Amino acid sequence: MPQATIRLTMAQALVRYLCNQFTEIDGERVPLFAGVFGIFGHGNVTCLAEALETVQDQLPTWRGQNEQSMALAAIGYAKAKRRRQLMIATSSIGPGALNMVTAAGTAHANRLPILIIAGDTFTNRLPDPVLQQVEHFGNPTVTVNDAFKAVSRYWDRITHPAQIISSMPQAIATMLDPADCGPAFVALPQDTQELAFDYPREFFEERVWSIPRPRPDRDRLAEAAAMLKTANKPLIISGGGVRYSGAEEAVAKFAVARGIPVVETIAGKGGLTHYHPAHAGPIGIIGSTSANALAQEADVILAVGTRLQDFTTGSWTAFSREAKFISINAARWDATKHRALAVVGDALESVTELDALLGDWAMPKAYMEHAQKHFKEWDALLDEHQAPTNAPVPTYAQVVNLVNRAAGENDNLVAAAGGIPGEVAKGWRVKNPNTFDLEFGFSCMGYELAAGWGNAMANAGKSTPYVMLGDGTYMMMNSDVYSSVLTGHKMIVVVCDNGGFAVINRLQEFKGTPGFNNLLKDCRIQNPDNPPHVDFAKHAESMGAHGRHCESLADLEAALEWAKGTDRTTVLSIVTDAFAWVPGDADWDVGVPEVSERETVKAARAHQEEIRGKQRVGV
Repeated sequence: MPQATIRLTMAQALVRYLCNQFTEIDGERVPLFAGVFGIFGHGNVTCLAEALETVQDQLPTWRGQNEQSMALAAIGYAKAKRRRQLMIATSSIGPGALNMVTAAGTAHANRLPILIIAGDTFTNRLPDPVLQQVEHFGNPTVTVNDAFKAVSRYWDRITHPAQIISSMPQAIATMLDPADCGPAFVALPQDTQELAFDYPREFFEERVWSIPRPRPDRDRLAEAAAMLKTANKPLIISGGGVRYSGAEEAVAKFAVARGIPVVETIAGKGGLTHYHPAHAGPIGIIGSTSANALAQEADVILAVGTRLQDFTTGSWTAFSREAKFISINAARWDATKHRALAVVGDALESVTELDALLGDWAMPKAYMEHAQKHFKEWDALLDEHQAPTNAPVPTYAQVVNLVNRAAGENDNLVAAAGGIPGEVAKGWRVKNPNTFDLEFGFSCMGYELAAGWGNAMANAGKSTPYVMLGDGTYMMMNSDVYSSVLTGHKMIVVVCDNGGFAVINRLQEFKGTPGFNNLLKDCRIQNPDNPPHVDFAKHAESMGAHGRHCESLADLEAALEWAKGTDRTTVLSIVTDAFAWVPGDADWDVGVPEVSERETVKAARAHQEEIRGKQRVGV
């Protein structure tokens, strides 16, 4: 008996397949792909868009204003859903596709899933060179889409309509695999999209996907338990993998029962509430004095779901050379770093099984009290820096405090690059788990507003995202203020205007070079003593949002209350101090000139050598 088939174009078949993929969230069956962010051009409008138009009630398409930002919105959506539900981003060929490379890098660095579909040139090459085609004289198979190979977990170019039958399940499996999670990229040549093929009906059967929970090796887990029992001052580092695994409660209970303080990475912040009894603050370069003090003392570190990037480890100066690491991670690559005892497995399963192996072992009560003392001192330091003063210009810390107080228990904070990350990582007191999104794995300027739009979609009707960003980032990418107004997804946006790229100016001056090309006053401009001022509130109003400029902290406090009652995205701006920062930082290894005529650079170089002398050597 011949196999039952259905004749469709490749683009039509792809869309039908995507519509039939499902997942479960909290016991509810939902589409795996919640929607599509799309900007159409000649590489995707005639075939792929034709297919998407017919299913727009089932798989809604949202029009972005910029390919990079719409893909970032998809990433923000996936992060808000803790990688359990995904979005698609599609563009035409050429510049539209290349605009998404930065977003793919953001997803790759942060281990976040997104399906990127870009148009491509003709496989038959008959019309070459087509509009927007970049030709490689020695290799005509190369197109701009090959640029995605460096920033994709899965990459494919569909050159025959039958290839999606094997390719798409692999792409989805990659995006849902906790070890390989990241962006999947699929290039669709124009002439392949149009071709009809007799697809087997089984290809379109509904499928419910689940995220696997790989269990750890028993012998490695037993070694981990034995090592932990030797500790005098153990420490748990809770990373983003804890949140994606849904292991927050398990880690919290484990920490309390075993008497081990928990410090959080940037991606892990928000797994615990600020005042959880085991919480000891954020660790690392934009971390707290409490967490970094405990890290220096620790002899056994249990790292759960973290890739141990330099901002977590202080470029590997935050720990003693004698400290031992146990690394629980679904990804072997991450678990094996820095001579750690690698426990490769799901965070929830691994912590639960490790807990069972420890029997009645626990640290003396005095050790947790010691950690809590450090944390109380840190909390008091935050209060000191966040308290209002008579200074004419408020600080980031003061602004963060007001926004934090205004946000509801379930409202999300969304932030990314610039000076905001350090101030919210330190100063944002998390009220409920999983209400904090700080993208700092890729430190992608422009993530904030786009991800806020995606976050608002993901939490529609449940909470409002508070987006905090600097003036430099706002100027770089702000069109999703308009996107959110168009689609009715409200954000409350706070723009801290400190006159340019203030935090990188801080690093520049700290390493011995006078301010140069970062703050607006130090750039090559017509009037450096009085740079033209951008009215961010009026700019937002021009895109249909509500806006208000605040002259003081009191103005901001009142504006935040007003913003809660507005009917659409609302942008608040306030001038902030470019030179005041909350302390608590660990060391950071950056390049400093080995020779210079500047005495300040020579001193910075000597200090950098001291930092490198403290580094823990690893592989």
